[in-house]
Amino acid sequence: MAFDSKGTVNKVILIGRLGQDPEVKYTPSGAAVVTISLATNTSYKGQDGNTVEQTEWNRVVAWRKTAEIIGQYCKKGSRIYVEGRLTTRSWDDQNGVKRYTTEVVTEHVQFLDSKSDSGTAPPSPPPPADTHVAEPSADEGDDLPF
Repeated sequence: MAFDSKGTVNKVILIGRLGQDPEVKYTPSGAAVVTISLATNTSYKGQDGNTVEQTEWNRVVAWRKTAEIIGQYCKKGSRIYVEGRLTTRSWDDQNGVKRYTTEVVTEHVQFLDSKSDSGTAPPSPPPPADTHVAEPSADEGDDLPF
């Protein structure tokens, strides 16, 4: 694993299922962006000995071509692998209250469903199994359409 020049790492790896159909939006500069909710599950034995399932909902953002591919070939329930980094952004809501959200910005995405799992055949040839995403420019990051 590579470290940055200050010896830190910001890396997230998730395998989960989409909580809803993805909706691709576009910034004023024309960059595609999609935000998805990705469900990941953890199970453990409770004090009573029964298995307890816990679902964590992860906010994931993809840009440009990766956003378009996710929008075209994924749907609610699709299982995907996401590799990226955590980022927190803020905005002022309509009442002037500062709000924050933490999300995973994708660097690599891989579709894990087979044709029979998703009901939709991937394109031929299939989309890149390992898609690399370029960083959004400063003006695109500020122009999120949501």
